[in-house]
Amino acid sequence: MPRSTVARIDLEALRRNYQTACRCAGGAQVMAVVKADGYGHGIGPVVSALNSLVPKFAVACLKEALAIRANGLEQPVVLLQGVHAGEDLAECAQQDFEPVLHSVQQLEWLELSDQLPAFWLKVNTGMNRLGFHPGELAGVMIRLEAMKASERLLGFVTHFACADDAENTMTADQTSVFEQATASWPGLMKSVGNSAAHFLADQPLYDWSRPGIMLYGGSPVIGKTGPELGLEPAMSLEAPLISTRVVRAGESVGYGAGWVADRDTRMGMVAIGYGDGYPRHAGTNTPAAINGRRIRLIGRVSMDMLAVDLTGAPEAREGDSVELWGRTVGVDEVAACAGTISYELLTGITARVARQYR
Repeated sequence: MPRSTVARIDLEALRRNYQTACRCAGGAQVMAVVKADGYGHGIGPVVSALNSLVPKFAVACLKEALAIRANGLEQPVVLLQGVHAGEDLAECAQQDFEPVLHSVQQLEWLELSDQLPAFWLKVNTGMNRLGFHPGELAGVMIRLEAMKASERLLGFVTHFACADDAENTMTADQTSVFEQATASWPGLMKSVGNSAAHFLADQPLYDWSRPGIMLYGGSPVIGKTGPELGLEPAMSLEAPLISTRVVRAGESVGYGAGWVADRDTRMGMVAIGYGDGYPRHAGTNTPAAINGRRIRLIGRVSMDMLAVDLTGAPEAREGDSVELWGRTVGVDEVAACAGTISYELLTGITARVARQYR
């Protein structure tokens, strides 16, 4: 029998979250970001579920774009990191992929390519990861015209560093830099909006927004959970309760004996651990749920198991399913307890956890 630890994926919740993104995007069209295997949800089922709604997808790299084509979808696909080799440009042209070009090396590849895909240019407005400095854009445009590639340019992209924090003024500063940098080419499209930008009052999203984590129900906003933003969890991570026992006062549980019972405590062992992608640093008091009742983790998470305090669920029995995150316990709550973000948790679920779709 297969191990019954499972990630249940609600594809209707995914679709509803996309529709929420569309409502938040104002007049912008909305491309769905499905990189990192659909944020751990499975890129094939994710894109198939969104197929009738989404006019354009976005991924990190060529391999992920090809996975979309392998599932029979024909929408344009934006490659957010562009291409990693010159020969990939011809593949992009043939497959209707739209690379985001961000470096001089990629321009050199473009000059040498026999087939030119439609493409975007990335502008570095302050994130300082990828992109051309605003002062370089005029020279880049001259170079594109010289190689007769300017007619294949769709528009300009940038990425916000602090859109998750409504109190931070950097997003407004980046927006201003972007507008000034691209003002000389008003006929080209613009895209700036990550998930967090959808929730910023008065933030322009221009022609295309790029929601990612919000499609899967995770929060992109500091201090808010997904449900507080009107989002639904698309993943419920569940594992069976495989053992129960009473830990007597003064006894410890797990590696390092880090948790010691201060009273007789009914404890359960759950068949999931960091080998499945559950965060090792989720310590005592991290929430979980069983039979709709919230419980808590105790002690250290190990590779294949973790311990829970069953005091709040006295009816729990071996074989019951424990929700590690989902509709009763939000993934953002677990992430906060583990000192990380929901993005990392969702994308970190390993291959030995079965995905089941509904």
